[in-house]
Amino acid sequence: MTTRFTDELMEQGLTYKVLTLVSQIDVNNEFEKLQRERGLGSEKHRKEVSDLIKECRQSLAESLFAWACQSPLGKDDTLLLIGHLERVTVEANGTLDAVNLALLMALLYCFDISFIEQSTEERDDVIHQLPLLTERQYIATVHSRLQDSQPWKLPGLQATVRLAWALALRGISQLPDVTALAEFTEADEAMAELAITDSVFLFLTESVVMSENFYQEEFYLRRTHNLITDFLALMPMKVKQLRNRADEDARIIHMSVQMGNEPPISLRRDLEHLMLLIGELYKKNPFHLELALEYWCPSEPLQTPTVMGSYLGVAHQRPPQRQVVLSKFVRQMGDLLPPTIYIPYLKMLQGLADGPQCAHYCFSLLKVNGSSHVENIQGAGGSPVSWEHFFHSLMLYHEHLRKDLPSADSVQYRHLPSRGITQKEQDGLIAFLQLTSTIITWSENARLALCEHPQWTPVVVILGLLQCSIPPVLKAELLKTLAAFGKSPEIAAPLWQSLEYTQILQTVRVPSQRQAIGIEVELNEIESRCEEYPLTRAFCQLISTLVESSFPSNLGAGLRPPGFDPYLQFLRDSVFLRFQTRAYRRAAEKWEVAEVVLEVFYKLLRDYEPQLEDFVDQFVELQGEEIIAYKPPGFSLMYHLLNESPMLELALSLLEEGVKHLDTYAPFPGKQHLEKAVQHCLALLNLTLQKENLFMDLLRESQLALIVSPLEQLLQGINPRTKKADNVVNIARYLYHGNTNSELAFESAKILCCISCNSNIQIKLVGDFTHDQSVSQKLMAGFVECLDSEDTEEFVRLEEGSELEKKLAVIRHETRIHILNLLITSLERNPPSLALYLLGFELKKPVSTTNLQDPGVLGCPRTCLHAILNILEKGTKGRMGPVAVQESPQLAELCYQVIYQLCACSDTSGPTMRYLRTSQDFLFSQLQHLPFFNKEYEISMLNQMSWLMKTASIELRVTSLNRQRSHTQRLLHLLLDDMPVKPYSDGEGGIEDENRSVSGFLHFDTTTKVRRKILSILDSIDFSQEIPEPLQLDFFDRSRIEQVIANCEHKNLRGQTVCNVKHLHRVLVAEVNALQGMAAIGQRPLLMEEISTILQYVVARNKLLQCLQAKRHVLESWRQLVEIILTACPQDLIQAEDRQLIIRDILQDVHDKILDDEAAQELMPVVAGAVFTLTAHLSQAVRTEQKQPLVPGPGEAQYIFTLDSSFSSLPPAESPLVGFASIGDSSLHIILKKLLDFILKTGGGFQRVRTHLYGSLLYYLQIAQRPDEPDTLEAAKKTMWERLTAPEDMFSKLQRENIAIIESYGAALMEVVCRDACDGHEIGRMLALALLDRIVSVDKQQQWLLYLSNSGYLKVLVDSLVEDDRTLQSLLTPQPPLLKALYTYESKMAFLTRVAKIQQGALELLRCGVIVRLAQCQVYDMRPEMDSQGLFSMRDSPVFIPAPVDRYRQILLPALQLCQVVLTSSTAQHLQAAGQVLQFLISHSDTIQAILRCQDVSAGSLQELALLTGIISKAALPGILSELDIDVNDGSLMELQGHIGRFQRQCLGLLTRFGGADRLRQFKFPDDHLEGDRVSKRDEIELAMQQICANVMEYCQSFMLQSSPTFQHVVCLFTPSLSETVNRDGPRQDTQAPVVPYWHLPGLGIVIYLLKQSASDFFSYYDSHRRSVTKLQNVEQLPPDEIKELCQSVMPVGVDKISTTQKYILARRRLVKLINNRAKLLSLCSFIIETCLFILWRHLEYYLLHCTPTDSQDSLFASRTLFKSKRLQEANMDFRSGLTIVSQQDIDQLQTDAVNAFGESLQKKLLDIEGLYSKVRSRYSFIQALVRRIRGLLRISRN
Repeated sequence: MTTRFTDELMEQGLTYKVLTLVSQIDVNNEFEKLQRERGLGSEKHRKEVSDLIKECRQSLAESLFAWACQSPLGKDDTLLLIGHLERVTVEANGTLDAVNLALLMALLYCFDISFIEQSTEERDDVIHQLPLLTERQYIATVHSRLQDSQPWKLPGLQATVRLAWALALRGISQLPDVTALAEFTEADEAMAELAITDSVFLFLTESVVMSENFYQEEFYLRRTHNLITDFLALMPMKVKQLRNRADEDARIIHMSVQMGNEPPISLRRDLEHLMLLIGELYKKNPFHLELALEYWCPSEPLQTPTVMGSYLGVAHQRPPQRQVVLSKFVRQMGDLLPPTIYIPYLKMLQGLADGPQCAHYCFSLLKVNGSSHVENIQGAGGSPVSWEHFFHSLMLYHEHLRKDLPSADSVQYRHLPSRGITQKEQDGLIAFLQLTSTIITWSENARLALCEHPQWTPVVVILGLLQCSIPPVLKAELLKTLAAFGKSPEIAAPLWQSLEYTQILQTVRVPSQRQAIGIEVELNEIESRCEEYPLTRAFCQLISTLVESSFPSNLGAGLRPPGFDPYLQFLRDSVFLRFQTRAYRRAAEKWEVAEVVLEVFYKLLRDYEPQLEDFVDQFVELQGEEIIAYKPPGFSLMYHLLNESPMLELALSLLEEGVKHLDTYAPFPGKQHLEKAVQHCLALLNLTLQKENLFMDLLRESQLALIVSPLEQLLQGINPRTKKADNVVNIARYLYHGNTNSELAFESAKILCCISCNSNIQIKLVGDFTHDQSVSQKLMAGFVECLDSEDTEEFVRLEEGSELEKKLAVIRHETRIHILNLLITSLERNPPSLALYLLGFELKKPVSTTNLQDPGVLGCPRTCLHAILNILEKGTKGRMGPVAVQESPQLAELCYQVIYQLCACSDTSGPTMRYLRTSQDFLFSQLQHLPFFNKEYEISMLNQMSWLMKTASIELRVTSLNRQRSHTQRLLHLLLDDMPVKPYSDGEGGIEDENRSVSGFLHFDTTTKVRRKILSILDSIDFSQEIPEPLQLDFFDRSRIEQVIANCEHKNLRGQTVCNVKHLHRVLVAEVNALQGMAAIGQRPLLMEEISTILQYVVARNKLLQCLQAKRHVLESWRQLVEIILTACPQDLIQAEDRQLIIRDILQDVHDKILDDEAAQELMPVVAGAVFTLTAHLSQAVRTEQKQPLVPGPGEAQYIFTLDSSFSSLPPAESPLVGFASIGDSSLHIILKKLLDFILKTGGGFQRVRTHLYGSLLYYLQIAQRPDEPDTLEAAKKTMWERLTAPEDMFSKLQRENIAIIESYGAALMEVVCRDACDGHEIGRMLALALLDRIVSVDKQQQWLLYLSNSGYLKVLVDSLVEDDRTLQSLLTPQPPLLKALYTYESKMAFLTRVAKIQQGALELLRCGVIVRLAQCQVYDMRPEMDSQGLFSMRDSPVFIPAPVDRYRQILLPALQLCQVVLTSSTAQHLQAAGQVLQFLISHSDTIQAILRCQDVSAGSLQELALLTGIISKAALPGILSELDIDVNDGSLMELQGHIGRFQRQCLGLLTRFGGADRLRQFKFPDDHLEGDRVSKRDEIELAMQQICANVMEYCQSFMLQSSPTFQHVVCLFTPSLSETVNRDGPRQDTQAPVVPYWHLPGLGIVIYLLKQSASDFFSYYDSHRRSVTKLQNVEQLPPDEIKELCQSVMPVGVDKISTTQKYILARRRLVKLINNRAKLLSLCSFIIETCLFILWRHLEYYLLHCTPTDSQDSLFASRTLFKSKRLQEANMDFRSGLTIVSQQDIDQLQTDAVNAFGESLQKKLLDIEGLYSKVRSRYSFIQALVRRIRGLLRISRN
């Protein structure tokens, strides 16, 4: 199709159009038009427009050339082309411009007949397509046109076309069946003669080959090569004629010279021009074609694996005829060579020797030519073109000139002697030296062979000649030849010594010598006068080569202080520092000198590594004296560049001058050399910046008295020329020339990237960059231009283009990388930073006020941000995704990182995200192409996805916070939807590939679903990682190598620890070089091979580390994105069912990947973190789904669970749900199994990973936990039978299945969890204990408890309490260490308490001696003194570390809770448990009594009291002492009884404090506390006080029951006084009394008062409870203020910001808490009432029926004797002694007061309470019976 289209174009006259346009388009005319319309801007714009116009013409010409190359033009088109070329002229420098060169080549390809050499079949095919032979009249018309005697504007051009035509005719004549064309083919000789007459070869040399564009196109080179070789091969007679003519001319010239006449002017030089053309054509070889190989026909085949040229490498094949002819031409032309063409012949050989193989053949030719040499060089046997002749001549010249060498003192040295070298001889020598240089440059064998030749000794002869008096030009050539020899290290090393010995540069000054000698004198006195500097340039070139080949450390040893310093000093002081002030005849030479000398500096500094020994003065002995050796040249250069030295000043001046020249955009002499010099300057600064830190560190450590400054500071200095600090600006301005000078922009970007790391410099740079508006715009444009360059990375194969183009593409890519690194580094600094300026942010106002716009909008320039977005945007509209991701992975990675940093920084986040969201739709267009796939560059691909996902996380978070629901929803749909989407506008179909797996879906209709994007991203992360094979070493010791590798490790730019391969290589090579002896030399190749193996291993290891880091990074980002989706995005955007499915899918996939055997263990921590978050949200989602608000039933309100009701009320067919929650039981079980597998996979290590997994498991087990239900007092109405026969609910079922799965894992899992609970990291232990707690609580079979006991882990935990004691004691200091020990202790106690709740567990704990351990702990005795302001300490601002008192309570309360639970659970061993607990109380009796005294009333102290009274009520009872397993004597027994008695009295004393209505007045709430906190605190305090009263009353009841064998013999705890009832009208003044003395026992009045108080409290609590239940049923109907108030008690701040739905959830939570609190209070009130009634009844019965008043003592003694059998009662005699004063009057008063106090209203209340509450909650009719009995007692009258 393409061919048909182009053929049609050509038929429509495309050639004519092209040629017309080429003629019409003229730069000057176009510029005039643009100037008139004001369409031209700055110099740069003019240059770009000019280049564009030239490019248009060039492209037109090249299109014609490309067409002609493939299918030659027809007759008419050819004639049009000839007609155009007739009018062509040359450029000012005599060459054809690029357009005309392309048109000439197009015409030459029309005449191309190279197909003749092809085989017959191929040739026939081509003949039929060739217009030359197929079109009628083609040959005739063209021939007559070219024969026309009308001269062209360029006769040389006409001659070239004629020559090509003549050769075409000669070629056609060799074809069969061309007799019809005989008329034309026979005219070929004449046509060729016409061409030669018009100096065709001279024109080809000067106008074609020397044209600027000639070597840029391979086919120009090939066609010209064919033209010349065709002439030599097809017209041998013509060539012979040229030779004969040259011989004749040579004779004429010789005769003229002999006769003293001038040679005739008319002599032709055609053969000379032909040779010069051949020499010039093959001199350059940019495409490595080695076309010149056709001129060499080797006698023996080359031993080379490469086959180049038309014939090579095939051993027994006859070379082609053409090659034989060309080879013969080269050889024959050298035979009997006339002097006139000697130099042209050498130049031709020089051209033909260009290339490694050509050089070898040429070397062989010159060697063979000189084989028959005789002493007299004029003799017949030897050829003047041979090594023998040349080197013999050099030796003769040396001998001849050395005789004339004047003494060192002679002043005439500078004047040439009378017998010198003539100009012709000089030209000949220069030509041969250039030929030699070419050959030895390309061929190392030739280099070594010449050097080692015993007779020729070229290096010695050349060095000898350099000392003679010869012209500088010749000396320069000799030095260049030496430089070519110096490429071999074997020659370079001795050459250094020879240079030093011959004193070419004088390094040793002889005291007697009056006059300086050497090159320095030549430079200052000869070259400066001539204003030409070939010798200096050549010397610099020689040093440059030698420095690279072999660097001598002890140069000049024995004669002077050893070192390179004299050479460096000369180069620096005489050449570089003075190059600007010297005069130059040729302007370009100035920059040539600068380039070569700077190149030497660059190489010296590049190869220098600062060593410690450089900073210590090295002393050497010289002529009996100790002198200091010179420092390495790199050291000297570093020192000069780290000071305000003339060298640094000149380098900066050169940079400034360079950028000024480049800013003109005009050509000037030496432009290329200036660019190279500037490049070396920038590279020097770069190297200095890289090495300065190490250099300065070593200098600081040394004793050298040198002062240096960091280069970045020196660059901030004032420029003496402009009086501004603009050095860095000048460097940055090179970026503006990034398109034309990529290397300079690259070096400039590198420097800027290096110096931008310093924050202080950043601020200054911003000021410098923005100071001048025009410079600021240019700099911005420069950065943007460099970023906009369209080059792929070096690793994306460039199929087309030359090596140079590929190299430039790599450089441009690296420049972009450096600029992005500069932005990244800069963004990490505080503003104002360079990055903010380059990315278009405000610098004069706050950064966050920036309003980013598209380029051009509101005057906004194109910034780096636009360029970065442009890079990432390309390809997003299509199916393949962003182009940069595939073609420039590293670049794309850095671009994404810059975007992320902008979004993550608080200052730039707002403007950036707003711009990306509104103008670019950046994130959506990028995310839709995730995941990226680029297996070859996996690391970059993973990092790209990481930065992009992190940015997406920020976007989701910000849009959620700002309530931009549509943006959030759009991104969520993209990431989470499992339905196919069609996101492309170009109709390329869905985003997902058809082959994507959908097997990960467990729910229905998978055929229409696709993989969720969030899962696809996870799929793209390969969890497996190839690990390099371990090193197998033969020579090096492996352990030592590992140590060396570890020593070479450093952190790279990304903060990853990798091995520095270059440094390692240097260390290993130095080790090999240090080996001595012949054996080491023999094994060197093997050692080097092993070093290569080590380095490859290290590279693989580095890649492994980087790959793992990238995978961790991408997993972290993925996890962050998932967490943000689940946590920060509005819940209602994802439906509850979908939410569970998404979490389920992600959990299963992530587990599958990490549980794979190949998965890398390094990824476990991140995955475990993700699993933790996902499980937490799964738990939350499932639990939220189960809850529904209370719905009123008929006459009752209850909590309905959707699933429960669906099972019970709906038939199975209609039930939409399968199992527990939307995702079903099976999915939950799968998740549990995978979690447990993951825990087991971690094995012994990875405790931190397991910490996350334990958290996940806890969240998972929470799903099966029954949620908090409001105690509506209705549930208890069910009978026991109903409860037992009720079907198993879903919670119990799931719990049962969960524990079955957990137990199926057996001892392996138990072992891991128990081990973690006992040892390891604190958080891990806490979570392991929490997990054990949870499992033990649901383990009905008690398998885990059994394992804990049998394996000894429980004993370990109990014993560790004693170890924790000391740590806990340290926590009670005012400034504690870390609180980790406290939290671990709390977890441990919580677990032990959980174990104690099981009867078997309590027995095990008693067996382990847990109470005994607690009794041994001293921390409980360290109760801090209460601060007098303790009540009000809450007023202080809340801090994280609690006060010492609070810390103490955190330690004590768990111990008390454990004691209480042990007492409650151990029914079988109750007395043993009580005995141990009693021991615990007695061992800490001081603390216990301090608590019981309760000197301050606070929430904490009340909690302590509530727990303690509960323990005492069960432990300090009669009969416990007898159970103590201690052998006590009477004294210690008395002491124990004393303790118990004290506890009893203090407990009774508490009633007087907390049994009244004024109890809450004792607690002062701080005014400034939040309302919500105050409400919940009040609830806690009220509950604690009721609990205390209940515990004390229970104690009284238990005590009385256990101490009173009969009703007649009662231990009375209360006196028969009811006075407290009467006195309780107001608050008591003595409430703070610490304890009631035993002689003042409380009266029964306190019991009645408590009874009344509890009865009235009951009704208030009951009303509150009922109101709360009603509110809970109708939360939605509550007024907003009330909802807000309820929420504030749960969430004190931020209520206004949450949604209504969330407010309802919080309100419900608060109401449930309130209902349950009230239910507990009701229960306590009921218990207190019942206990009070019982105690009141027993006391009244005793006092009114059995008590004997004081006048009858006998009965009292009698009653006493009854108690002697029980030892404990001795402690209670105090109570009896208090009653000895009971008189009849007291009893009567009691009866009277009791009748009044226990009136009808109280009785009615009590009976109402029983009706309302006790019927279902307590012993039915208990209250009724007691009321009846008391009423009966009170009616009895005592007589």
